[in-house]
Amino acid sequence: MAEKILISSESVTEGHPDKLADQISDGVLDAILEQDPMARVACETLVSTGSIIVAGEITTKAYVDIPGVARKAVLDVGYDRAKYGFDGETCSVFTQIDEQSGDIAMGVDKALEVREAEMDDSQIDRIGAGDQGMMIGYATDETPEYLPMPFALAQRLARRLTAVRKDGTMNCLRPDGKTQVTLEYVKGKAVAADTIVVSTQHSPLVSLDDLRELVIRNVIQPVMPESLMKSPRILVNPTGRFVKGGPMADTGLTGRKIIVDTYGGMVPHGGGAFSGKDPTKVDRSGAYMARYAAKNVVAAGLAQRCQIQVAYAIGVARPVSIHVETFGTGKVADERITELVREHFDFRPAAIIRDLDLRRPQYRRLAAYGHMGRIDLAPLPAWERTDRAEALRV
Repeated sequence: MAEKILISSESVTEGHPDKLADQISDGVLDAILEQDPMARVACETLVSTGSIIVAGEITTKAYVDIPGVARKAVLDVGYDRAKYGFDGETCSVFTQIDEQSGDIAMGVDKALEVREAEMDDSQIDRIGAGDQGMMIGYATDETPEYLPMPFALAQRLARRLTAVRKDGTMNCLRPDGKTQVTLEYVKGKAVAADTIVVSTQHSPLVSLDDLRELVIRNVIQPVMPESLMKSPRILVNPTGRFVKGGPMADTGLTGRKIIVDTYGGMVPHGGGAFSGKDPTKVDRSGAYMARYAAKNVVAAGLAQRCQIQVAYAIGVARPVSIHVETFGTGKVADERITELVREHFDFRPAAIIRDLDLRRPQYRRLAAYGHMGRIDLAPLPAWERTDRAEALRV
C-alpha cells in the first residue's frame, strides 16, 4: 500500500429511498418465509412520490398481504406524515407478481450433478445455483466489525443519525440521510479523519447553524474515535438545505446500494444485489458464505485481510472457482488458505442454506446499514460467527 493515501466510504439511513425499497422487498421475503420456507422469491420494489410498486417472480404456497407489508415498512422507518413527503398510511401500493420461470426452476430444483449422476434428491447436491456470477467476501482486523474502518465508521454514523431521530434527541431530523468518512492511511494504517460528511433531511424550522451544531455534538462526536479527530473537515448538509427528501425527492429501487450493503468500496463487488431474494439465489447466499469464510480466516490469525471470490454456473451446485487473496498479509501462502477454506466451508447452495440457517425470516433487519459486520444485531447473523477459526488455525 502507498505511503499515504485517502480512502472514503459512504452509508445511508433507512429512510433513503433505495434503502426503503430494499426494506420493503426483504419485508415481503420475510413474510413469505415465515409461512413457506421453501418459497422462491425475487421481489423488486420501486418507491416514488406517493406510490410503491412491488413486482417480481414469486412461487409460494403462502398468502401475504403485500400492500400491508409495504406500508408497515414505510411507517416503521418514519414516513408517517404527508409533510415528510411520504406517508405509509395514504400512499398507493401496486403489485405485479409472476411465478419463477420454469427454465430457471428446473436447474435450481435439481442441480446438474443430480441430473447427470441421478443422485438421490436427499443429497446436498440437490439444489443448483440460481444464477451464474461472482460473489465477494471480505474481512479485515482493523475494526471490531471486521470491516474496513472508513466503512465501519460511515455505517455507525448512519445508525446514530437514525437513533437520535427516533429517540427524540434530535426531533428536527427526518428519515432520509447519508454519511461519508474519508480517512488518511499511512503504510496501511488509518491515522486521521480527513473529511466527515453528514447530509440529513430536516424540519424547515431548524436553522442550518443549529442543525450543524446538533449533528456534530449528537452524531459525529459520539461515534468518531478521538484518536482520529486531529483536524478533520466536517461537512453537515453542504448544500445548505435538505427539507425535501425520501421518495418525494428521489425515486428508490431495490438493489441500488450494493456497495453500502457490503464493504464500502474497498474491495470489488460481484454485482448482484441481496434484498428481495430467497437463499437459493447465490447473489445472496454465496456472498454470505464468502464473508463467513473470510471472517474466520482473519479471526484465525491466518491473515490481517482476506478477500474470497466464489463463482457459480446456473443450475450447478459446486462453485466453478474459489479464489483467496490476502494482499500480502497472510501468515501462510494463499494457496494453503484456499485449501483450508475448501476443506472447512461448503459452498454448495444447499449446504450454505443449511449451515447459515437461511430459510428463516431474518432479512428485513439487514436491509439497512449493511449485511456484513452487523455485530449490533441480536441474534448475530450466522455468517458473522467466528466459530470455525479454531479449526482453520495451522
